Amino acid sequence: MTRPRILVVGAGFAGVECVRRLERKLSPDEADVTLVTPFAYQLYLPLLPQVASGVLTPQSIAVSLRRSKKYRTRIIPGGAIGVDLKSKVCVIRTITDEIVNEPYDYIVLAPGSITRTFDIPGLTDHAFGMKTLAEAAYIRDHVISQLDLADASQDPAERASRLQFVVVGGGYAGTETAACLQRLTHAAVKRYPRLDPGLIKWHLIDIAPKLMPELGDKLGSSAQEILRRRGIDISLGTSIAKAGPEEVTFTDGRVVPTRTLIWTAGVVASPLIATLGAETVKGRLAVASEMNLPGDDGVFALGDSAAVPDLAKGDGAMCPPTAQHALRQGRHVADNVIASLRGQAMKPYVHKDLGLVVDLGGTDAVSKPLGIELRGLPAQAVARGYHWSALRTNVAKTRVMTNWLLNAIAGDDFVRTGFQARKAARLKDFEYTDAYLTPEQVRERVEGASRPE
Repeated sequence: MTRPRILVVGAGFAGVECVRRLERKLSPDEADVTLVTPFAYQLYLPLLPQVASGVLTPQSIAVSLRRSKKYRTRIIPGGAIGVDLKSKVCVIRTITDEIVNEPYDYIVLAPGSITRTFDIPGLTDHAFGMKTLAEAAYIRDHVISQLDLADASQDPAERASRLQFVVVGGGYAGTETAACLQRLTHAAVKRYPRLDPGLIKWHLIDIAPKLMPELGDKLGSSAQEILRRRGIDISLGTSIAKAGPEEVTFTDGRVVPTRTLIWTAGVVASPLIATLGAETVKGRLAVASEMNLPGDDGVFALGDSAAVPDLAKGDGAMCPPTAQHALRQGRHVADNVIASLRGQAMKPYVHKDLGLVVDLGGTDAVSKPLGIELRGLPAQAVARGYHWSALRTNVAKTRVMTNWLLNAIAGDDFVRTGFQARKAARLKDFEYTDAYLTPEQVRERVEGASRPE
């Protein structure tokens, strides 16, 4: 008899935790495990703003999936672009654009999320995202190049536009991105004697009435005060109406000359979920508390793309798309897959949120571990301690700690690597959202492959 085939889609927190647990708890002859991911690393997403600001190197938060020789999972380098639940086939586009059909007996869907965008003129053509390692590295180069170009320019209008930066999104990603990059430009401008530091202006805007409302009024106000003290202009109840190559128009009518628009206004589930033709909740796949898809044997979903009931909160709440939940869901769903494989009862997922941490760079931070509100150095110690402990390997922990120590002792560096220097790259160029199939195309593809020649 052939071994059952377990296919895991996505190498984020959820997918990798699931794969590692399956490998530890299943014997080699019990099942074959396959992982679909375009990159052979797990990205520690919460530290991306520190990569963009140069505090951390890209390699330090990209944990290789191939470091250990004992792991036996087969990795398909590509992205899932459709799933046929009836035929139990996943359609995959490899990194060489080859389309392959991968059959499975059990599938774990953890494709994560993509940047949420709106129908705003010029947005996808002129905005940067902060969702991938490539985007973080690109933004760092771009921001430093704006200082270089402003320093070389003789045109006051060009200087002004290159030295203004707009970040949209007052959640954790946007707030930490604005905070970290503002510190970078503040330190870098000292190396540009021809530039007036007063010309550098960072704008953080959000349509919500509060910054990071999950933190509560007091900590949210503290974070806001820290950023304003640094000179970051915060506009709440505001978004952008139009984006152009050299200016951005806010919804309140202001026109800001800028060459840098960073869009971090939330995320939505991967478009892969729409290819299933199954029930969704705000775009996320509706699953039971055991993280299985009701009515479809052998289908599980978790992480940002799944609407997992939050039993700890109750009242119909869904688990938020955080790394904290994804890590634990990954381990739990692996146990449920094994239970299903062995004919045992599956268990519902329950986890009480441990709290929130926000690293604003330097000694500035706000944290709320287990409901305790912290600010300044204690909050920074908690924030970095949490991130450090969550890194999966000792190599990653050593790299991150070394980077932090080096940055604290030697300060920032302002090296521009030239990553895609001659080619503009914006939101639409990094997330490949046009690669997915419709449910009809998936069925046609699978049925066509199964017909005899």
